Amino acid sequence: MGQPPQKITICTSCRHKGSNCRPGYELIAKLRAAIVAAGDSITDEFEISGVACMAGCDRPCTVAYHGTRKATYLFGDIEADTDIDDLVAFAQQYARIDDGWCSSVNRPGKLRTSTLARVPAAIISLEDSDVRVS
Repeated sequence: MGQPPQKITICTSCRHKGSNCRPGYELIAKLRAAIVAAGDSITDEFEISGVACMAGCDRPCTVAYHGTRKATYLFGDIEADTDIDDLVAFAQQYARIDDGWCSSVNRPGKLRTSTLARVPAAIISLEDSDVRVS
C-alpha cells in the first residue's frame, strides 16, 4: 500500500496561553479515532501526523490539510473537545475535491472562520521544458 493521497498535520508544540498543556497530542488521537469511526468514506485517504511547529502559536491548536496537487489549508484555534466533527467533515470534503479548492462558506462549522491560510497547489515549470511538476 502506497502513501495516502492526503495528509492532516497537527502542531504538537502549540500551547494554550499560560499553560503547559499541548493540545496537539490529544487532537491527533481524537482525530485518528474519529476518522476510523467515519468508516470507508475516508479511512484510507489520510495520514494524520504531528509536527513540532507550524507558526500558528497565537492560535493553538493549528491543523493543516494538504495533498499532492491540492490547495493546502491551515486552520487555527482548533479544540480537540469541540471541533472533531468539523475536521472529519472537512476531510470528507477535501478528499472529494480534485484541486482541494473551496470557499470558506462551503467549509464545515468553525472551519469557515478559523482559516489561517489557503495556499494554492505548487506548479513548477522546468526551464527549457514543457514538463510541469507539482
